[in-house]
Amino acid sequence: MSPKRQPNAGLPAMLEAMKATWNGQTIAESGNTVVVEGNHYFPRESVNSEYLQESATHSTCPWKGEASYFTLKVAGKDNRDAAWYYPAPKDAAKQIAGHVAFWKGVTVSE
Repeated sequence: MSPKRQPNAGLPAMLEAMKATWNGQTIAESGNTVVVEGNHYFPRESVNSEYLQESATHSTCPWKGEASYFTLKVAGKDNRDAAWYYPAPKDAAKQIAGHVAFWKGVTVSE
């Protein structure tokens, strides 16, 4: 009698997908976020572009570089500069290139 095969035996456990929500809508969802300083940075391709509007706002972090922002536009409401990203992060933060993070009332959860 052969042993019963376990499903996914020997494979690493899947990471729980993180989800960013605001105003009742899922803005982003990914099982491949990068956590920096307590913020989940979502791969850009996991973010729903229909909710993003480029902002003129920029800020500078001494070790990550210059951040750019998006205003969230969901169901007729705006959340100004609620998402940010680093278009050209410094070497120390290269792992967040192509990623977007959220704040200002956006809920990030499993």
